[in-house]
Amino acid sequence: MTTFGRRDVLKAGALLPAALALPACNKSDAASASPTASASAGVVDASKPEVADLRFGMIALTDCSPIVIAHEKGLFKKYGINSTIVKGASWAAIRDSLSNGDIQATHMLIGMPIASTMGLLGSPKKPMVIPWMLNRNGQSITLKTALKGKVAADPKALKPLVDEAKKKGTPMTFAMTFPPGTHAMWMRYFLAAGGINPDTDTALVTVPPPQMVANMKVDKMDGFCVGEPWNARAIADGIGFTAINTQDIWKDHPEKVCAFTEEFAQKNPKTVKAVIKALHEASVWLDEMKNRPEQAALVSKATYINCAPELILGRLQGHYDFGDGRKKEDENYMIFSSRNCNYPQPKYAKFWLSQFRRWGMVTGAPDYEGVAKQVMRTDIYEEAMKELGVTHGGLSDAPETLFDGAVFDPKEPEKFATSFAVHSMKS
Repeated sequence: MTTFGRRDVLKAGALLPAALALPACNKSDAASASPTASASAGVVDASKPEVADLRFGMIALTDCSPIVIAHEKGLFKKYGINSTIVKGASWAAIRDSLSNGDIQATHMLIGMPIASTMGLLGSPKKPMVIPWMLNRNGQSITLKTALKGKVAADPKALKPLVDEAKKKGTPMTFAMTFPPGTHAMWMRYFLAAGGINPDTDTALVTVPPPQMVANMKVDKMDGFCVGEPWNARAIADGIGFTAINTQDIWKDHPEKVCAFTEEFAQKNPKTVKAVIKALHEASVWLDEMKNRPEQAALVSKATYINCAPELILGRLQGHYDFGDGRKKEDENYMIFSSRNCNYPQPKYAKFWLSQFRRWGMVTGAPDYEGVAKQVMRTDIYEEAMKELGVTHGGLSDAPETLFDGAVFDPKEPEKFATSFAVHSMKS
């Protein structure tokens, strides 16, 4: 494989293409064999969905699990949905497929429907809605092995290294998966907490999740933020270590969502509710820890993550080996149903808007209330849960405290956005 210098990477504006991604995680197909999906119990909702045949998008990340389990276990079928799962090559491809109707629902980073609704960051303006949160927690920031012993969970330790590289004219390179997404915001927040401006002090690049490890392996980046199993994979391959887990940046933070276009949701309300009823059953099943070995076996299949189940399972169970001598049994592992996980809280959209503001992705204060109300569809969620007879935790406007001590008050998102010393606001 030909290697390129860091300057070539920065000039190109991107890292290695898909052709240079690593081969399948698993050593053999046998490693990803799955149990037989449970038989369909038949349609149980009296009101049939308007559309029966649905294509669901997903990216090769562990938090696609609710969609995969609802498909594999016959839960979509139970609610009248004939599901097909489509694996996307990148988040941009997923967004475009949802926008043009090639898929009707999808696994998505929470910031993406917000950006698409507003037409930000290269997204064509296409209103999208979030009636269901898929998961919380479970992402990580990985750094290359050369930084072991120099940096751990405190980003301040990175600052002198970043400054030195910038002075030499070879800025350190960090990757995230999509500019308005969660991994971008966690990486930005982490760096900024150490006094580092990701826009002026580093090269911040976009790389699809399955390509992260390949690019670090050939020394194209100093660190990345992504979901599992790619952080565990970097450790297994001996090319990186976990600096910090995202639940240690913000406990029970929002992560992925199930998104639809606003147009589809308006035309097909029964269909959307059928989908989230199936996702509810799948999510409850996923949070039974006894089911996590089966979960790992199912999502590891080549059609989904294409990775050995053992690389997925450990962190799903809260077993964290950071790869630099630190180990932790983390009770704040990835959850799919617990602690009111699935309620589409408007405050989370407001947080994302505050970060778009902080990093100069919008000019002036965005319409925090209006966008949050448009995208975060609490009404659809509550109707579906009422029809299921499920009690949920409801709306929350409680402030959230992040690892640097900053407190996000959803009643004052603009105050939060403009409170940081490190930012890229234009006005």
